[in-house]
Amino acid sequence: MPDADTRAPAPAAGARTTESPAPARTGTAAVTAAKGRTPAAGTAAAKATGTADERLLPGTSAYRRAILALFAAGTATFLLVYATQGLLPAISAEFSATPARASLTVSLTTGALAAALLPVSTLSEKYGRLQVMTASVFGAALVGLAIPFSPDLTTLVVLRALQGVALAGLPASAMAYLAEEVSPRALAGAVGLYVAGNSLGGMTSRLAAGWIAQWTNWRVALGVLGAASLLCAVTFLLLAPKARHFTPSPINPAALLRTVRGHLGNPLLLRLYLLGMLFMSVFGSVYTVLAYRLTEAPFHLAEGVIGSIFLVYLVGTFTSAVSGRLTARIGRRGSLYTGIATVTAGLLLTLADSLTAVLLGLVLITGGFFTGHVVASGSVSGTAASGRAQASALYMTAYYVGNSVGGTVGAGAYHSAGWSGTTAVALLAMAAAAATTGYATWRARGGRRAGADRGAEP
Repeated sequence: MPDADTRAPAPAAGARTTESPAPARTGTAAVTAAKGRTPAAGTAAAKATGTADERLLPGTSAYRRAILALFAAGTATFLLVYATQGLLPAISAEFSATPARASLTVSLTTGALAAALLPVSTLSEKYGRLQVMTASVFGAALVGLAIPFSPDLTTLVVLRALQGVALAGLPASAMAYLAEEVSPRALAGAVGLYVAGNSLGGMTSRLAAGWIAQWTNWRVALGVLGAASLLCAVTFLLLAPKARHFTPSPINPAALLRTVRGHLGNPLLLRLYLLGMLFMSVFGSVYTVLAYRLTEAPFHLAEGVIGSIFLVYLVGTFTSAVSGRLTARIGRRGSLYTGIATVTAGLLLTLADSLTAVLLGLVLITGGFFTGHVVASGSVSGTAASGRAQASALYMTAYYVGNSVGGTVGAGAYHSAGWSGTTAVALLAMAAAAATTGYATWRARGGRRAGADRGAEP
């Protein structure tokens, strides 16, 4: 459920992440795969031939336009991904739907996004980053304007799934566009501003939807978010500089399939994908069901107040910033165990019928989730010897699948056994994450005794 995003795999140490989705390394790796060189290599080649690197630099009008355009596109995308999450009780009430059925308006959106990531990223290699991103933000915004008129839950769920497919274009293309068009010296800052747009959109959608729905209804809230996304899409279209360094490459399904099969046959990558999925399943489960719990006894909170609680999500920004230093101090496995323990403690705290305890639990769950996500996603790019763009895209696929499964299963458990049922499912996921990390530790120790290559075990 995080705006991840774009938060996505392979952030640099200390970088901020979101639900977003595709990481800085993903884009850079995609460029490497498409052009056969890194941005740094391109700069070196320019110097060797006596030509200047013409990519965008801070202080130029084109750079400012590119950053503002990507900021607007990121905001538009993550305004929509989790738009219904804080509105689920109202949607359940109108359509007489169980939490599990209503949660499909979130889980099928992220599931469709996950399924579309690889195909859409491949399309961007042939048809261009800007073209795919433009189609993505406009398509998602236009579907968003139709969603408030859904006559029944089935229509709403289908439209949300279509919106998920449309939304895949931005995380699949944005980082590659920045890596191609922005000077390597300015790339980190550009990525940071793009991620900030993701975070702003994800948080604003939850916050604004809750308050607007409290004053009016959930349909008006979703309509306002759709209109705001369309405005962001127009801003992106008007501001985005024309791509000057994109080189189309033919779609080669056979080569893509070989790369994907190779990654799925790598035990370490599989464990990293599993860890990302498990962490995200807990996060998606908790935040999907949260609104239901807080509208009921003993809390009885209004929709606007519940939307404001999503400000806790800002904890992830701080956690992402310090996770690099934590990993440098205690290692990847130590950071993973820390994240697992923090999430577990937070889950146990939320069992108390105290709003203070629930809020503190959410802080711990959010901080622990981002710690685990940053470590797992950051290890993917370092583990994949080739095809890093596809390796990161597979991580994001697992990540969003985790959100979809976690949200649906957690909502079903809540319908059957209340919050304790949701918590039990989440604790099982954290136990599985601990077992996965422990298995990796055992394998690494065995490898050292055997003199094997230790690689980049998590």
